[in-house]
Amino acid sequence: MQFTTLFRAASERPVVAALLGCGEFGLSLIAQARRLRGLRIVAALDLDTARVATALTADGVPHARCEGPGEIRNALAAGGIALTSHLDDLLAIPGLELVVEATGHPEGAARHALAAIAAGKHVAMVSKEAECVVGPLLAARARTAGLCYTLVEGDQPALLVSLISWAQTLGLPILAAGKSSEYDYVFDPATGRTRWLAEEVMSPALAPLMTLGDNPMATIAARAEALAALPQRTVPDYCEMALVANATGMPIARPDFHAPLARTPELPQLYGLRREGGLLERSGVIDVFNCLRRPDEASFAGGVFVVVELADRRTGDLFAGKGIPVSRDRHRALIYNPSHLLGVEAPISAMAAGRLGHAVPDSGYRPVVDLVARAARDLPAGRILTMEGNRHVVPGLDALLLPAAPARGAAPAPYYLAVGQRLRRPVAAGSLISCDDLEPAADSLLWQLRAEQDMMFPAAG
Repeated sequence: MQFTTLFRAASERPVVAALLGCGEFGLSLIAQARRLRGLRIVAALDLDTARVATALTADGVPHARCEGPGEIRNALAAGGIALTSHLDDLLAIPGLELVVEATGHPEGAARHALAAIAAGKHVAMVSKEAECVVGPLLAARARTAGLCYTLVEGDQPALLVSLISWAQTLGLPILAAGKSSEYDYVFDPATGRTRWLAEEVMSPALAPLMTLGDNPMATIAARAEALAALPQRTVPDYCEMALVANATGMPIARPDFHAPLARTPELPQLYGLRREGGLLERSGVIDVFNCLRRPDEASFAGGVFVVVELADRRTGDLFAGKGIPVSRDRHRALIYNPSHLLGVEAPISAMAAGRLGHAVPDSGYRPVVDLVARAARDLPAGRILTMEGNRHVVPGLDALLLPAAPARGAAPAPYYLAVGQRLRRPVAAGSLISCDDLEPAADSLLWQLRAEQDMMFPAAG
């Protein structure tokens, strides 16, 4: 693709946008937008405008903390970014075309997106915490209003949907599509230790397991046992792949993913059908793997991939000769993007929505799976399920992906629909949190929207 030609309209008339939520994603978007012609971030919303102002001052970005429309107009006239904590004031900015929702708050993000659509603004949705609960409904609302609603490149769901559509366009049958978990597992042969984030464990048993050998499934099982002290499945990975399943209609490989500890070149060997010695019961599924590597090998942390079937062995031999990872029988190949660039990439999606009317996903977006919550330990009645940390997880809850179903009664509660709610009764470790287990807030817009989505897509699940 010739991107300068594709986005010429944006270069000639920049998309005027506002940012909702100024965390690491949002701040990187502000910084990058200042370096290109096609996107102007004119305003930003955050509950902590003082923190954001400090960050922008450090970056040399002109800005002003604003209370009310008059101060916003003054900030814009001075060429700075208007910082506010009031959504209505932001949405009333003349000429505003698009909002980027990046708060990461399930209830708040849904509320912001709905308000933006009602105000006639395109929406670029970064907050997967709301998206995995009511994304198809919000997208349908925007389409009805003649607006664009898009996931955002720079985050894995949009990048993987793009890679899947690229493979499908080229007639490459997909055996598996997915992502690497967010952080690598780095094994140092010199010390016999493996590092994951700030955690390190002794793992000398990994040394002879760094090649798959003649029994790949036994090797995968042995690696998992050797690193059992480290987490091998995390909620954000489930959440992101829920979006991809709903966007593409592709099924999940299994509710808890295979999550093999694998080195990058091994993927085309592992992601074959089980009858051929691979992991898969069927082809065309979504999965997550954990990237195992040495310190001197390239990272795949949070990257996306497809394993595709090749037309013939000759093509497989050609790919192998060019260093492209292929299966031993040369029938499958790995195609991957080993990085996601957060707000640095996000302008592509904003310009595509604002000037080309192009969105990820397409009009077929519908509920296929739900990210649901399972008690990781005994939870008492009265416990409020509070989301914590920059990974937006609830301590004491694990996650699974199950077929989408109406969120009511004894049905499993979507994970982020449960956030902020109180348990009305105890839940035993290992049990799914049901909708009946929760006391939803009477004024929760997210619960109202989910009920509407369940009516809009009655065949879900």
